[in-house]
Amino acid sequence: MQKIEQIAEWLAAGSGAVVFSGAGMSTESGIPDFRSPGGVWATNQPVYFDEYMASSEARYEYWRQKSIAHQDFADSQPNCGHKLLAAWEQVGMVQGVITQNIDGLHQLAGSSLVLELHGTARQVACLECGARGPADQAVAEFLATDEVPSCPECDGITKHATISFGQQLDDEVLRQADQLVQRADLLLVMGSSLVVQPAASLPAIAARSGARVVIINRDATDQDGIADAVIHGEIGETLEAINSCLENS
Repeated sequence: MQKIEQIAEWLAAGSGAVVFSGAGMSTESGIPDFRSPGGVWATNQPVYFDEYMASSEARYEYWRQKSIAHQDFADSQPNCGHKLLAAWEQVGMVQGVITQNIDGLHQLAGSSLVLELHGTARQVACLECGARGPADQAVAEFLATDEVPSCPECDGITKHATISFGQQLDDEVLRQADQLVQRADLLLVMGSSLVVQPAASLPAIAARSGARVVIINRDATDQDGIADAVIHGEIGETLEAINSCLENS
């Protein structure tokens, strides 16, 4: 309980924490972790970006996989952790969220500043003209026609607006994330194994910039040693405990 009270004190006294969330944030909303034993990559071979661009067969396989996984996103709802982070942003205790997740649940919960390092599965983008549209509609078209949807604007190649294996991350999103972390006085890391770069470097950047680092994750990470506080447990339950301390202080 002492750690919970300390984190609540840091939150209340600071100028606005920055949140960095990973898959563990979404599993509490019923979305499988792609890398878990029951996840997508346990039963499917991921389609790399260069394969997607070069082969119509690879594009079909990509859309087949995405259509299977789509319902997990479409039916999911923000959990109590998402909602608390949005509420803390409303009162100025959180500046913004940097996330590895592609489910859009932070935005659905009400968070206004969300930097999606790996893009969003809720939209489909044309790789030629940049036009975007809802993923629901594109997935429904694929399932109805058994053909990969083309761009309704230019007939170009479409793909979910996520970062595929082998695809470069958005430089502007990375720049904004780096700036946000460098300005933070507290970085709350939750639900990330902190092994995927460049996102895994954010705690070290925060620490070098003078921020306190808190890691909340079910399992230990290789970066627990640089954190000012580490809690191994459920995210929603932990954030509710922190919020209770804030309300009673």
